[in-house]
Amino acid sequence: MKKPLAGALLAAALLGASAAPAVAAPGPAAPAAVDLAGTVALSNCSGSVVRAPSASADDPALVLSNGHCLETGFPAPGEVLVDQPSSRSFTLLDGAGNGVGTLRAAKLAYGTMTDTDVSLYQLGESYAEIESAYGIEALELDAARPSEGAAITVASGYWKRTYNCSVDGFAHQLKEGSWTWKDSVRYTDACDTIGGTSGSPVIDDATGKVVAVNNTGNESGGRCTDNNPCEVDENGEVTVREGINYGQQTYTLVPCIGPGSEIDLGREGCAVPKP
Repeated sequence: MKKPLAGALLAAALLGASAAPAVAAPGPAAPAAVDLAGTVALSNCSGSVVRAPSASADDPALVLSNGHCLETGFPAPGEVLVDQPSSRSFTLLDGAGNGVGTLRAAKLAYGTMTDTDVSLYQLGESYAEIESAYGIEALELDAARPSEGAAITVASGYWKRTYNCSVDGFAHQLKEGSWTWKDSVRYTDACDTIGGTSGSPVIDDATGKVVAVNNTGNESGGRCTDNNPCEVDENGEVTVREGINYGQQTYTLVPCIGPGSEIDLGREGCAVPKP
């Protein structure tokens, strides 16, 4: 995992040859550069305010991060947490990385490190209230699987910086210590993420939508050990990619988010791990 960092470290870190036609048809608008708007800083990790495509403005907002960033510690393999009490706080950032306000969880809606590495906190504030108070819109979760070769940005609220690269491919299984994740996103080496970037949204540059949540990387070439995940293909062949980093896809979460931002694991199409 991209190791969670101590709160003390967070405090230290918050440091023309031819004529043009008389009337030209407008071309497609260039996508806006991805910035830090909507990301959050946790005490030990990164995260973001996210919404399902069907969310209402009055629904309670959700914050996305990693399961290994939970304030209660790493969930055990096979453990799934649903509707747990939490009063965790998050620093909301604007596009330039300035903290504009503090958000607080009403509960941990969902958290696990089995098959994926994800946490979803439900806040006390609605999407409309956050936008009205801070001028910040939630990032939308993409309902579609990301594509190989897509340009992406990993946006870290903890470090107030972004990493730009592409989807290099997908790992059938990613094994790290006691945990196994499925269909993980592998980045090209330009996304050299570090500790504290755990939980960062992975954003498709073309759409501005969240396609994954950043969670780990092979730090020293170890084979399937803590901080040194390995890839395992359909035939059981193991590949170690030293220095390469990974995220967990988030399109699988979309069918599980019902009205009122409630996590309903019985909804049609919801295939995430269940308690």
